[in-house]
Amino acid sequence: MELVSVAALAENRVIGNGDEVPWDLPEDKQQYRALVADSPVIFGRRTFEMFEDLPGTAQIVLSRTEREFDVETAHYAADVDEAVEIAESLGAEQAYVLGGAGIYALFQPHVDRMVLTRVPGEYEGDAYFPEWDEAGWELVDTEAYDGFTVETWARKGTVE
Repeated sequence: MELVSVAALAENRVIGNGDEVPWDLPEDKQQYRALVADSPVIFGRRTFEMFEDLPGTAQIVLSRTEREFDVETAHYAADVDEAVEIAESLGAEQAYVLGGAGIYALFQPHVDRMVLTRVPGEYEGDAYFPEWDEAGWELVDTEAYDGFTVETWARKGTVE
């Protein structure tokens, strides 16, 4: 199964400020929701609780505390391995990691691809996308939109 991080980040790697995203890009929301629509998504509890309209076919929520959810499609996971096991048990070919910052950092050594929306400018924030060694990654696609660019990165050795 392929693990893919999906994030929007500013030039200074900011992804959030408090419980808010510091920009409003409706077209980015549309493209990323279309990308993850047919697959399970993985995120932390706080990120899960921020969504009014949950993305993906199933939501795998990482939390330090075991919990149940009022959403039929939500599943609790204690760690990366359990999240991957749940996604595989759902028959998924891909699972998308949607944040927050701690979850991105936790999954970074495990993801096969990253789909990153690059937002121009630097923003104030308290949540950052983790740094990664570009030497281990290959930029395989770039798509320009009005006001942002979407880059697809593949871990070297996984590009066919």
